[in-house]
Amino acid sequence: MKTKDVRIGIDLNNFLWSKGIKHVPYRVRVRLRRKKKEEENAKEEMYTLVRYLPVDSFKGLRPEKVNSE
Repeated sequence: MKTKDVRIGIDLNNFLWSKGIKHVPYRVRVRLRRKKKEEENAKEEMYTLVRYLPVDSFKGLRPEKVNSE
């Protein structure tokens, strides 16, 4: 995404820590979204937001590009 600032969503953080420090989930589905910073004096104008997408099964899932505004 070519941004140095990456922010992790609260739901993703909770999912990763749900089983404790020793039993981290080995698969997770995420959505990356590049957003503009709202700060006036920001060093960079964009940041990447990583959000958790819950799925029932990982079987047959492929990467997909979502264009939404």
